Amino acid sequence: MSTNQLFNVPLKPLDASAIPVHPTGIALQRVGEGFGGAPLLFKQIKIRDVQLKNRVVVSPMCQYSAVDGFMNTWHMTHLGQFGIRGAGLVVFEASAVTEQGRITPNDAGIYLDEHIAPMAQIVAFLHTQGAKAGLQISHAGRKASCYSPFRTHGEHTIVCPKEEGGWPDDVIGPSPIQHWEGGPQVREATKEDIQNVIKEFGEAAKRADKAGFDVVEIHGAHGYLINSFLSPLSNQRTDEYGGSFENRIRLLLEITEYVRSVWPASKPLFVRLSCTDWADGGWTGQDTVRLVPYLRDRGVDLIDCSSGGNVPWQKVPSHEQGWNVPFSRDIKQNVQDILTGPVGGIVDYRFAECVLQKGEGDVIFMAREFLRQPTWVLDAADNLEVEVTWPVQYERSKRFTHRHKKHD
Repeated sequence: MSTNQLFNVPLKPLDASAIPVHPTGIALQRVGEGFGGAPLLFKQIKIRDVQLKNRVVVSPMCQYSAVDGFMNTWHMTHLGQFGIRGAGLVVFEASAVTEQGRITPNDAGIYLDEHIAPMAQIVAFLHTQGAKAGLQISHAGRKASCYSPFRTHGEHTIVCPKEEGGWPDDVIGPSPIQHWEGGPQVREATKEDIQNVIKEFGEAAKRADKAGFDVVEIHGAHGYLINSFLSPLSNQRTDEYGGSFENRIRLLLEITEYVRSVWPASKPLFVRLSCTDWADGGWTGQDTVRLVPYLRDRGVDLIDCSSGGNVPWQKVPSHEQGWNVPFSRDIKQNVQDILTGPVGGIVDYRFAECVLQKGEGDVIFMAREFLRQPTWVLDAADNLEVEVTWPVQYERSKRFTHRHKKHD
């Protein structure tokens, strides 16, 4: 059997009847002082019928390691580590709702019923650790049919040809505008294409439910299909899906309505937005605040606040820690009855706690920091002086942590 074949062999699930399981990252008691009360990072939150054990969310991160859309042992190891180490919610990477909606040939997918089983195995493992599992469903739009970045030394903007498994002649967008010069030629989506995309998002949500996911997140950010419909820089249509603000948000609203109708009422629905294009004449933070009530009224529970990615000439003022927090704060201040969570460069435990204490968000999304520091949740508990549960397999190391040495 080749290495690649071994890489895709399903693992046997954890036998919870034979091996003790102990949910990780649940606050037990306050050990020290700092904020005058138990940190909000470790306060549980209930969204619809789903209870998160803490407010730390692993943000979806493409791994470009799937074959034909199927997750494998890489994804089990990658995602499982965050459950072991205490994250409240682990959101799986952007998973395409159609084969042509992948960014690269190595993207995960949820466009086949056969994709359900490998995902379900990872979800089941996360549940043994007390973590909830979310799935981000996505269509790449005009950013489809690229090579994976580690095939091109970090460069995303190289078209993957047919000979390498790409589909450069079948890339759709709101208008025939390339995302970058030299990118795939973009075909303007027809009304039939649009209706198919709406249906495909709904079918993906049904599969996510069958796989046992607790949360579904619609990807409306980073220049992918939905985001490109929102922005006047990429959407120059003259029909009911382009032109006015109300027309440009129509696709997202119709997708949201359909997904909410097929996704169980007991389970939360998130939407990730690029809250600004960071470009003159594009989508703005004010547009986002205007959009959110439409989403809330269609059953969206939380806005995942990101930004940028729609045009290569964007000008991000700064990549300092928490650069998207102001967008989350603006939604909280201007729109009632909706939860928010910022993402982007949040690395410091006390910074994350302050965001929650100030009411600038309800949860904290983190991505690359988890790649650098998968123990972030346990380390945050140590830093904020909170006693939390550990996996029983790791408890022998607990007494050697910094906090325990400090307080012994």
